[in-house]
Amino acid sequence: MSVNEPFSLGIRNFAGRLLKGWSFQVKILFVSSEVVPFSKTGGLADVAGALPPALRRLGHDVRIVTPRYRITSEERFGIRPILHDIRVHFQSESHVTQIRTAPLPGTDIPVYFVNYEPYFDRANLYTEAGKDYPDNPQRFALFCMSALWMLRALDWKPDVIHCNDWQTGLIPTYLMHHPDLKFDEFYKGIRVLYTIHNLAYQGRFPREILNSLGLGWEVYTMHGLEFYGDINLMKAGIVFSDEITTVSKTYAREIQTDEYGCGLDGVLRTRSVHLTGILNGIDYTVWNPETDPLIPAKFGPGKMAGKAKCKKALQAKCGLPEKPEVPMIGVISRLADQKGFDLIAAIAQDLFQMDIQMVLLGTGEPKYHEIFQKIGKKHPDKASIHLTFDNQLAHEIEAGCDMFLMPSSYEPCGLNQLYSLKYGTLPIVRKTGGLADSITDATSETIKDGSGTGFVFEEYSPKALFETIGRAVNLFSKAATWRKIRENGMAKDFSWDASARMYEGLYRRMITG
Repeated sequence: MSVNEPFSLGIRNFAGRLLKGWSFQVKILFVSSEVVPFSKTGGLADVAGALPPALRRLGHDVRIVTPRYRITSEERFGIRPILHDIRVHFQSESHVTQIRTAPLPGTDIPVYFVNYEPYFDRANLYTEAGKDYPDNPQRFALFCMSALWMLRALDWKPDVIHCNDWQTGLIPTYLMHHPDLKFDEFYKGIRVLYTIHNLAYQGRFPREILNSLGLGWEVYTMHGLEFYGDINLMKAGIVFSDEITTVSKTYAREIQTDEYGCGLDGVLRTRSVHLTGILNGIDYTVWNPETDPLIPAKFGPGKMAGKAKCKKALQAKCGLPEKPEVPMIGVISRLADQKGFDLIAAIAQDLFQMDIQMVLLGTGEPKYHEIFQKIGKKHPDKASIHLTFDNQLAHEIEAGCDMFLMPSSYEPCGLNQLYSLKYGTLPIVRKTGGLADSITDATSETIKDGSGTGFVFEEYSPKALFETIGRAVNLFSKAATWRKIRENGMAKDFSWDASARMYEGLYRRMITG
């Protein structure tokens, strides 16, 4: 090599990276255990159904792979077979899976379904009668391996495989350590991005099952899958992926602490330079009061008469007095300690001494079902309790309420506070995770400068929550100030397009180095 050659190589590499970074299409395989509208238990499904179309709008070749569950109707979605014989071997066991396909509705994005009835033709996705399926690790190991073998069968090699949560943590593990994959030229150069949606759900299983996942004991180390005597599939995704994201900047910092790290904070700190927080977006084609077909009246910035009509209709539907002057608080959530329901329960007696109304929608822990059923009976003119799932009522609550309550102990991203901003429903939130990243406390300064969008408290205590609700209720009576905060929130843009551009930049950096 000549003296000048390193310099000329550097120039060529720099030029190549510029060209790649600004003009080339990225091929992305998005891997998720649930995808709206085919299957859903939580926010992951919403992300999987919304981020790929946003990436497609940016010009990228994005495809999705997910299991075909019993609830996924082949007739409704036009799902058809595409590959009949994907053979997956795990030690002494061999399975033959099929790949089926259909477009993501409203797009040209191919969705590939891993079809294997013994594992996925079940009543639910992960649990039954409140208990996890005991073979969940084997189910999702098969899903991961089938997804990888599918690529070779299709002769489609992505630049990036985007994995999500513990159910996909074995994909980077197989690429690096499975004997049939790590030496295969087809898989060389594929980068893996791993997204943590909720660190609390880690896929932790007894170490004795390791061989049944097609892996040897060489991966059972403190730098691999070993986790306090067990194996941890989320840890696998963290340590073996090229880059890691989570769903808000604050949550990315929080999970590197002992308080929020769920035992993985040390591992995450070792990979901190590869950890990025990107706030989830929302789909404004679904959540937009100007076009929402599920609410009684349309409204938007500068034309808010429809919101008053929505409030009146919600009060009537919920059997509450039709009083426009009384602030109405909405709650849509899983009823669990994580969501702050211990705080709400602790202040309930004092809270309903205020001149307020509350509409609650959700299901969860039996103790909270009992608590809120009692509240509804005790305060029938102030509290309307709906212990169920009802999509239309969810839209009506966002449109009709004046405030939205999310006092979570932790919240990786949160979506309802973003919906609430769009619907002019001021969020009351704790300063954590995505709530901290998306809601700015309404003070005299932030109201004036246009940044105040809701009400934020920091200390996780009943007292802090009660005082913050009181502050919001007091401001509600000041119409001009309330209108200003509402306008600030409705002007915010949390569309998926902005988040997709951040992922696009990360994909390109992964590819170009």
